[in-house]
Amino acid sequence: MSKTIGTDLKTFIKFWLVPLGIVVALFIIYKAMTGLIIIGVSIFLALALKPLVRKVNGFFTKHFGKDKKHQTMSAVFAYLIVVLVIGAIVAIVGPVVVNETAKFVQNFPETFEKTFGGWDGINNFGNSIGIQNLQGEITNALNGISDNLLGILGNNLVSSVTGVADVVMKIVLIIVLTFLFLLEGPSMLEILWSSMGTSKEEKRSTNVIRNIVTRMANVVSTYVSRQVMIAVIDGCATAIIVFILSLILGFSANLAIPMGMITMLFYLIPMFGQFIGGTLVTMLLFFSNPLAAGIFAVVYIVYSQVENNVISPKIQGSALKLQPVVILSAVVIGMYMFGLLGAIIAIPIAGCIRVLIEEYPNIKALRD
Repeated sequence: MSKTIGTDLKTFIKFWLVPLGIVVALFIIYKAMTGLIIIGVSIFLALALKPLVRKVNGFFTKHFGKDKKHQTMSAVFAYLIVVLVIGAIVAIVGPVVVNETAKFVQNFPETFEKTFGGWDGINNFGNSIGIQNLQGEITNALNGISDNLLGILGNNLVSSVTGVADVVMKIVLIIVLTFLFLLEGPSMLEILWSSMGTSKEEKRSTNVIRNIVTRMANVVSTYVSRQVMIAVIDGCATAIIVFILSLILGFSANLAIPMGMITMLFYLIPMFGQFIGGTLVTMLLFFSNPLAAGIFAVVYIVYSQVENNVISPKIQGSALKLQPVVILSAVVIGMYMFGLLGAIIAIPIAGCIRVLIEEYPNIKALRD
């Protein structure tokens, strides 16, 4: 005896088309992931510049009165200020890096003789640890590294050029999109809020969602402003250390400010930036005074531990209302899940999750 099972259209859509639509949507998101990341980074940077835009807008309002055009002018001026500051840092640091490198190359024989006693000193040290002709071993090793490096560069030249061009294109897109989001972001949000309905219930839902989005945006802008604050502290600490070392060891005190700018700039990259900045400063100091480089490395490592475990969590935690253990846990999870990008966005995401938890009663009330 056979039976016929009837299926209505609604059940058919739920059973087949909805899962198929989800799969198609996930595939589209996967294919557009690079573009979505570029847009996300641009929005993040636009939110990061929000406090500066607000201050510039306050200046215009105070001196020229309230005007809608001031918002656009504020975004333009804020963007120009950031570009000029970064350009000034590069203009100051760049010549110092080039000059110190050239000075090191020029004075390398003398520095090598003073520091290690020349090749005779190197060979004597090798004999003391049981290595005959340490000079030849080092020379052969350097030649091997040089040959391998040239081979790698030769084999990957085309791909490297393509990779650099791709990175440059993405940076240009981020710069342009960030500027556009600064200009058009507020008006786009106003259009979104006004399109969500005018009834009492719709306005209530709009207000709750708008409050959540506003608070999340403030979390991002607050995080970035506090990160800049810590970067400035790190740069000042570096400048002070280098200045004190210059007085004690007799190299140029003019290196203090550029070295501080280097660590300040690189500190804006979470997790790895501090290490990169400290390493670069150590290398540049080595070009002038190897002893100063060694002392700086030790002092900076000690300072960085205090900064990472005390200063940074306290400043960021007080701003975002997050415990230091939550901040450190978020950074670790973000880093291991998404690498450098995850480390950058981990703390703002933790702050946004806190906002959602605090706003949960209001969200739940909408469903009742």
